[in-house]
Amino acid sequence: MDSLSLTTATCLCYLVIVLRALPFSYAQLDPSFYNGTCSNVHSIITQVLTNASESDPRILGSLIRLHFHDCFVQGCDASILLNDTATIVSEQGAAPNNNSIRGLDVVNQIKTTVENACPGIVSCADILALAAQISSVLSNGPDWEVPLGRRDSLTANQTLANQNLPAPTLTLEQLKSAFSNQGLNTTDLVALSGAHTIGRAKCSSFIGRLYNFNSTGNPDQTLNTTLLQTLQALCPNNGPGTNLTNLDLTTPDTFDNNYYSNLQSQNGLLETDQVLFSTSGADTIAIVNNFINNQTLFYEKFKASMIKMGNIGVLTGSQGEIRTQCNFVNGNSSSTSSGLVTMITKESLEDGIVSSI
Repeated sequence: MDSLSLTTATCLCYLVIVLRALPFSYAQLDPSFYNGTCSNVHSIITQVLTNASESDPRILGSLIRLHFHDCFVQGCDASILLNDTATIVSEQGAAPNNNSIRGLDVVNQIKTTVENACPGIVSCADILALAAQISSVLSNGPDWEVPLGRRDSLTANQTLANQNLPAPTLTLEQLKSAFSNQGLNTTDLVALSGAHTIGRAKCSSFIGRLYNFNSTGNPDQTLNTTLLQTLQALCPNNGPGTNLTNLDLTTPDTFDNNYYSNLQSQNGLLETDQVLFSTSGADTIAIVNNFINNQTLFYEKFKASMIKMGNIGVLTGSQGEIRTQCNFVNGNSSSTSSGLVTMITKESLEDGIVSSI
């Protein structure tokens, strides 16, 4: 073998090794994955979410967040949907998810409808990814083609959920670290944070900013004083912390770039929102300003970051399975009926945003 051929072969081998090490699997997923097996899956999910959002506009933000909470724990594999069983400790019981995540019953409704049309074809992981994209569109936000072909996990990891899902009190550097651990960069962090342009949060998610910020005995100085007074009236000190308020003060149910304008006015609700703009010298400030000035740019970066996040640690091919029911692995649904009732009952209690996204 001549030196040129040897060099080429070495480079190709190195490229294969690098690609295998990446946390994403773009080449294995394809927006046309279901074209020949369940071509109407997108329209089915759209119809279910259109109906659900008419009675509960919050559900759209909740489903984007549910996809995020899935992908940050052992990849986008629908592990967040698994209920407790004799062998599985559900991620739903992790601190960032407990009494916080919403949309589980809607996902079950989607799965039932899809199974009736295309039994055994569409994974719960792909349903989560599609539901996030459709939720953006139904909120008048950006649209994108979702790469498909994910399979569902056989396990969940509550410990990893507690470790990986960023709390709403993290510093900017801690946020960057949490995202970097998932292969996401600073632009991804700022763009994905823009999902807080829709949705609500409980007082318990930001009460620390209102009265005794970082044990100073005073409110957070980066919180607009008018907003502070409003929030203190809504969230009394030592209160139950269950009241809700909008994440975006101006257009709470419309997916736009006003989230970033709010940060400029110190009207970010969560600490992890405001640190993107109020951290002195931070490289995130310029990104926020760019998104304020150019909503199209925000949309393009958000779409790219959602696709990138949606490819974290995916299972494909013969890995995992296609669950028949999203909250149980196949063959372990002896408690299916009672489990589904438990999820729907719990759903009524899931009222807040606990993690930073």
